[in-house]
Amino acid sequence: MGLASGVVGARPARPLPGRYQIFLYFICAFQNISCGIHYLASVFLTVSPRHICRPPGNMSQVLFRNISSWRSEDIWTLFSTGHEDRLVVQLQDGDIWELTKCHRFWRDNKSSLNYDYTGHKTSFPCSDGYMYDKSKWNSTVVTEWDLVCNREWFARLIQPIFMLGVLLGAVIFGYLSDRIGRRLVLWSTSLGMIFFGVAAGFTFDYYSFMAARFLLAMAAGGYLVVVFVYVTEFIGLKSRTWASIHMHSFFAIGAMVVALTGYLVRTWWIYQIVLSTMTVPFVLCCWMLPETLFWLVSEGRYEEAQQVVDTIAKWNGTSSCKLAELLSLDLNGPVGNKPTEVKKHNLLDLFYDWNIGTRTLTLWLIWFTGSLGFYSFSLNSVNLGGNEYLNLFLMGAVEIPAYVFVCVGMNSLGRRNILAFSLISTALICGVIMVIPNDYHIWSVGATMAGKFAIGAAFGLIYLYTAELYPTLVRSLAVGSGSMVCRVGSIVAPLCVSLSSVWIFMPQLLLGIVAFVSGVLTLMLPETLGKPLATTWEEAAKLDAAKDSSSGELLPTANSTALEEREVIHSEDAGLSE
Repeated sequence: MGLASGVVGARPARPLPGRYQIFLYFICAFQNISCGIHYLASVFLTVSPRHICRPPGNMSQVLFRNISSWRSEDIWTLFSTGHEDRLVVQLQDGDIWELTKCHRFWRDNKSSLNYDYTGHKTSFPCSDGYMYDKSKWNSTVVTEWDLVCNREWFARLIQPIFMLGVLLGAVIFGYLSDRIGRRLVLWSTSLGMIFFGVAAGFTFDYYSFMAARFLLAMAAGGYLVVVFVYVTEFIGLKSRTWASIHMHSFFAIGAMVVALTGYLVRTWWIYQIVLSTMTVPFVLCCWMLPETLFWLVSEGRYEEAQQVVDTIAKWNGTSSCKLAELLSLDLNGPVGNKPTEVKKHNLLDLFYDWNIGTRTLTLWLIWFTGSLGFYSFSLNSVNLGGNEYLNLFLMGAVEIPAYVFVCVGMNSLGRRNILAFSLISTALICGVIMVIPNDYHIWSVGATMAGKFAIGAAFGLIYLYTAELYPTLVRSLAVGSGSMVCRVGSIVAPLCVSLSSVWIFMPQLLLGIVAFVSGVLTLMLPETLGKPLATTWEEAAKLDAAKDSSSGELLPTANSTALEEREVIHSEDAGLSE
């Protein structure tokens, strides 16, 4: 039973969250939109438009094949995607240059302006910069700092470095939330998101932009890991699973906001600042967030905890109770029996024996696959053809029914079956995408939406499934290690998407293979539906002996429920984050 949900009024066995808890939930969930925004903002920040080498002077005439113009802007629509087109220009001083994406050539013969030329020409680097097609975007970070040709890899590092910051922020702020409290971390990370988000829009060079984005990533990653703990500690067990899974839905709304903002704002620094202002409503309301009762009680700050209890009672319209009486009751139960010494566990405990070790490696692969697929589908949406903004919007929108599907299906069909079905479906859909002709944009977008639905369902379920497969003493460690592997997947995802320059379907091929292997291995894991949470290694091992379990509600034992009550105090070690 959630402590915050059952401290006021009558104490039913499985209380629903009251008005106060619902209010806190939606405040925190709203800020999750900002996390989704910053995680996917690079989709349009790093767009690389068509470009060509800039000549060393003012142009008087432009020639493309057999078409002549006075302006280079009139030629962009004629360029072929995937081909090395060249432009022939005559400067005001009479010099004639051939321009390509990454090179320019000076012609010795200036007598005639012809597209085909067999005479001698001299190659020069693009030392005067590049000309960009501005029909869709006025500017991006690529055009701002010429991140093309031999500097293209600078642009490809933007998202992986951001995800590295997310990983570091989750570790640092997850630790700090246990030391200084959840509320202070939520405040500081939210302020960090708005400050570093706006700062990124005012940066003067690539390196300061990367530094601001890295600090922004740390703040966003820190918020996301702590907010799951904060919500968990205020929501009772009956609603905890739904509440946690649907926190991802608000993250998906962030992707839709990115698509809408990208459509309306085509200048990168204005786009970045507008997206960062989404944090402002939360910053104005975050002072209303109380510290969680779990943290206050664990720190012995009982007077402050009593004030929180009274506030909850007032909002929920119920009578308050004395926290001392409540703790006195709990102290007589299994939650209150504080052990004299707590054994520290490490990563090796996840390889307790051969079966547990195999289970751990399989789950790590699933975590990696879920994150790789989640971000690959989103980041690759601009490469599907058609309307890039609508593509990303749909990639975000399709996640919401995916999470509803998980919440409904996992209690009827089982965790393992839903997870395996989602992963294998992702693999099959990747195969379908690869056989769709390039000019069938609607079919490609539809298939990609189906893939995002499948991988989104797997991504939303893996948190709960991992927690149910391990005993209490290493449960947080298991979910935390999976989340770290998940971050590796998010770092690899943008690099995987960039492989489309090698072969257009390379991202789908790699994801399809990994997803299929993960789905098959999932079928070898035990089912946890209808099983009490394991409290010892022996109970966890028994799950393997009963893989073919019948459907039913998850029925925690009194002991496992009580232990979960105690364990959630330190649940930020689980690293719950997108």
